[in-house]
Amino acid sequence: MTLFSDAFPVLDWSRANGFSGGGLDRRSDLRGDSAALDEAFAHPDVRLMLFFGDQIWLGGGENPFAYLEGDRARTAVCTNRLFLGLDADDRPWFAGELVSEPVLGEGERLTDLRSLALEGEVSAEVFGPAAQARSMLFWHKRHGFCANCGAPTAIAAGGYQRDCAACGSQHFPRTDPVVIMLITDGDRALLGRQSRFKPGSYSCLAGFMEPGETVEDAVRREVREESAIKVGRVRYHSSQPWPFPSNLMLGCIGEAESQEITIDPNELEDCRWFSRQDVKAMLAGDHPQGLFCPPPLAIARVLIEAWING
Repeated sequence: MTLFSDAFPVLDWSRANGFSGGGLDRRSDLRGDSAALDEAFAHPDVRLMLFFGDQIWLGGGENPFAYLEGDRARTAVCTNRLFLGLDADDRPWFAGELVSEPVLGEGERLTDLRSLALEGEVSAEVFGPAAQARSMLFWHKRHGFCANCGAPTAIAAGGYQRDCAACGSQHFPRTDPVVIMLITDGDRALLGRQSRFKPGSYSCLAGFMEPGETVEDAVRREVREESAIKVGRVRYHSSQPWPFPSNLMLGCIGEAESQEITIDPNELEDCRWFSRQDVKAMLAGDHPQGLFCPPPLAIARVLIEAWING
């Protein structure tokens, strides 16, 4: 598998993770200039991503594309229009929420972002902007009212702000950090599963960071809470935007200082130490018990492969 291409050079491991990259220059300097944004939307090659709920619009049939272009983009009926940025050819990218379920034409469909990435039908340039758009649109749907006074808020700054006319408060999007970690003990790795996982699927442990907590301490706390394993050294590996709805996965590898597992049944259905041989078989899809690891889309897969490959 080729992790990096000419479009995504080897700058960091995060570029290998699903929904990362995308190549857009977000041009935050344009967000407060309504005239510049109107000019960008009037660009002859403007691109517009459209979402309906959790799903993105696709067109093009067997060779799908995830955006409208030009006149079709400018005449599309949508709300909460966001400015995503400019691509390498200076084409502006926008996103918007469809106001009602669309009547789909021939070769058109709606799909969720997980399926979009797993199927690999669209070009890599789409995944980053799609994650950016979905997270932002979800934020707008949940923040239509001021958290300070309860009055309605209005979209501003190209979609990166909501303003309250009643009390003057300004509201900005938030990203929720999540630690996800592969814990090792020599030639063994700690993997667990939740009841919602597909049968046979095992992955890295993960959990939300808490206020006033470092990444390393969050790793140690989450592993101890879920499995009772004590973790010592923790190393950061890479990160992944996870737009479900708006998380940032902080991938780490930690070293165990204890070995006896006690599962928290509220968090995990099962948790085990797996040998390197077992994990290799799980990655290859030929484990004798039918066990397997997450697909390449997930940062958990990247962490597991990084350990296997040294």
